[in-house]
Amino acid sequence: MRIGIMLLSGGTPADITQQVVEAEGHGFDSVWLANIRGVDALTALAVAGTQTQRIELGTFVVPTYPRHPTSLAQQALTVQSATGNRLTLGIGLSHRVTMEQQLGFDWDHPIRHMREYLATLTPLLAQETVQFEGDEYTVRGYQLTLAGAEPPPVLVAALGPQMLKLTGRMADGTAIWLGGPRYIAETAAPTIQAAAADAGRPAPRIVAGLPICVTDNTDAVRERVAQVYVRYGELPSYRAILDREGATGPADISLIGDEATVRAGLTAMADAGVTDFAASLFIPRNEDRERTLAVLRDLQ
Repeated sequence: MRIGIMLLSGGTPADITQQVVEAEGHGFDSVWLANIRGVDALTALAVAGTQTQRIELGTFVVPTYPRHPTSLAQQALTVQSATGNRLTLGIGLSHRVTMEQQLGFDWDHPIRHMREYLATLTPLLAQETVQFEGDEYTVRGYQLTLAGAEPPPVLVAALGPQMLKLTGRMADGTAIWLGGPRYIAETAAPTIQAAAADAGRPAPRIVAGLPICVTDNTDAVRERVAQVYVRYGELPSYRAILDREGATGPADISLIGDEATVRAGLTAMADAGVTDFAASLFIPRNEDRERTLAVLRDLQ
């Protein structure tokens, strides 16, 4: 299992660049940047890529509804050109409350939306001429051209069985936030792997992100995680996978405890089928960040 660091979109591009440089210096395989309501993740990764040499630069994830596939493909290829082809493009639907209720997009057919999005995005990233007529998107004779830019791997934030099957058939893997080892082993991994095999595609990547903290104050840190991430336990898509895990909320599946406990949790994720762990460092005041980094580095 490869180890990466998950970053939030708060702060400036300079702040994020510093974190990416630090992660590369620690020897981590990848960084994963959320695209929420701070900086644009792809722009920030393009900046960070100019100051680093080898680390994989992933989005976790860019919402699809606000960006036409042609626009996202153009931006992703530009990041590839700027970073020596180190981008992994994680995309996702986001949530009905944001996309429909706040931004006004039609959420009636999310699976169809993602299917058509991938059907147009994939050839655009390969710089092929796209001719597509769908219910959600129409692209007629459109092609992008960026010399030297390779198509980045595409991951989809797939949680439910239908989206996992679609992702296995059409993408390179999935990016899962708050999916514990039981859910991944029993639902996510077998579903996406079977769909990829049936489609004749390579084994998909399963990138999983969880809050993590090595500490002697387990109960206090777990309570703090429960407070910070309480909203995720209320969103339908996350509530469904937490229920499959048998978890009351995000704190129940977070990796919190002493070194042995956290190592055991990471081993369980790898055994469940996770190919890449995106560590969301959750380090409250008075906790030692270096303890958590040391455990993660030991797995490199």
